[in-house]
Amino acid sequence: MKKISSVILAGLMLVAASCKESDFSDVYPDPSKISETTVEKQFTGFLQSNKDYVLPGYLHYFTLLRVTLNQYNQTIGWINASGQYVPGSAGVENIWFNYYNLLAQYRELEKVYNSKSSTEQADRKFFMTVAKVYLYDQTQRMIDVFGAIPFTEAGMLSTKGGDYTSSAAKFDDPQALYTLMLDDLKAISAELNATTINAGYQQSFKTQDFVNKGDLTAWKRYCNSLRLRMLNRVSDVAAFQSRSNSEIAEILGNATTYPVVENNDQNIQITVFDINSGINSKGFQDGIASSGEWYGNTAGKKLVDFLNTNADPRLRLLFEPGANAKGAYIGIDPLGTAATQQALAQSGQVAIYNRYVTSHNQFFPGIIINAPEVNLIKAEYYLRTGNDASAKTAYETAIAQSMDFYNRINNISNAAQGTKPANVTTAEATAYIAGNGVSWAKATTPAQKLELIAAQKWVHYNLVQPYENWADIRRLNMPSLSFWVDNNNNQTQPPVRLNYPGNEITYNPQNYAAVRENDKLTTKLFWDVK
Repeated sequence: MKKISSVILAGLMLVAASCKESDFSDVYPDPSKISETTVEKQFTGFLQSNKDYVLPGYLHYFTLLRVTLNQYNQTIGWINASGQYVPGSAGVENIWFNYYNLLAQYRELEKVYNSKSSTEQADRKFFMTVAKVYLYDQTQRMIDVFGAIPFTEAGMLSTKGGDYTSSAAKFDDPQALYTLMLDDLKAISAELNATTINAGYQQSFKTQDFVNKGDLTAWKRYCNSLRLRMLNRVSDVAAFQSRSNSEIAEILGNATTYPVVENNDQNIQITVFDINSGINSKGFQDGIASSGEWYGNTAGKKLVDFLNTNADPRLRLLFEPGANAKGAYIGIDPLGTAATQQALAQSGQVAIYNRYVTSHNQFFPGIIINAPEVNLIKAEYYLRTGNDASAKTAYETAIAQSMDFYNRINNISNAAQGTKPANVTTAEATAYIAGNGVSWAKATTPAQKLELIAAQKWVHYNLVQPYENWADIRRLNMPSLSFWVDNNNNQTQPPVRLNYPGNEITYNPQNYAAVRENDKLTTKLFWDVK
């Protein structure tokens, strides 16, 4: 199937064809094995189609994140090699394939919904509304990686009765897609406030929805928090500046009308309840753990040095010292020679991501949007609009919430490898927030304060929210990261976007021609203006 273009593939999926995992929970039956689907079942098939790209899965981390984003973000250490800044085709094709699989599921959901009577549609409309929130979240991620993507015309083969010629999808302008999604999400926010769910469908919603468990208020928070993320992402773009500031002010100024994620109890995530179901994080271990000549869980020097220098108590939650490091946290220097890096890595001194908390924790959640992220967005907005007191409060709240977030993950782990680290205490969090290199009061200019916010985003996201990390690093140019120069390759430094996969180029040539000139690793995204 990897040799079928996304445009053709999107239409071929039909009734949740991506739901193939044999171990998927009986609570969410495989729609591809059901003779007649429903809106409810198709909604679950839609969510299920990309769960392994939300939960930390093997294929996602091993083929893509390990060798691209996590290196570009310097959240891991690696051995320098010529060609390392050219993304591998397998990982790129995998995320492209997965997204258009998701989009195909959504188109089929639309098709099933449209086949119902007006009464049936009215009862089930909320399924369509919340599905669009999830779709737009994943669509933003794709835009922020590739730029222009097929969307408005993509996935229509089934809808168009199998007409391949008319189903080839154009690439939509990324700025236009952001506008479309922001418009829709604002309307969806109002719609959700006016939505009541028929009692007969509430249990079915709770059963079929494994993201928010049928909690309509959680979907409202998801919608408005996603709006905050997107509005902040485009806040430096001239065409969006006024809208960004006014809509963020509107959202933050009326918590009743526009609820957002405020604390870690409200985080939007795929929670793992039973590791013997298909919703688990068993693939995390093989996706990042070091083996042989590759490293996906080793510490990068800049990150562990930052944590060390500022006495960050999250250090023990995120990392464990190398076996021969005598308790020291040591990272691989990205500017080092391959020989020096290799020798250090093989010496047993390099720290690795804490196995108990991260890689071997099969209950690790699929992170979508969480409270520390939302408060760091708030801090950036308040700083940008001159409200220093509110920026300080949001910044400090985010740090404390980040520590609580990783404490919670530590507390649910079932890992047999590694040792459970002590949770961060309130006293430690308070001391850290007031310390050098972190204290808001000791930063004297807006630029310095923005650096503080950017650093805390980098630490909080690390390798578990790589897309958000990469987007903010490119957008803010903070923290400042230095890389070895690959003079033996045309791509001497990390890219600022990914190339389109070869299958899309091959099977959608006429539409690809319109974006060919921008299909370069050096082409910045429209919001990357600094």
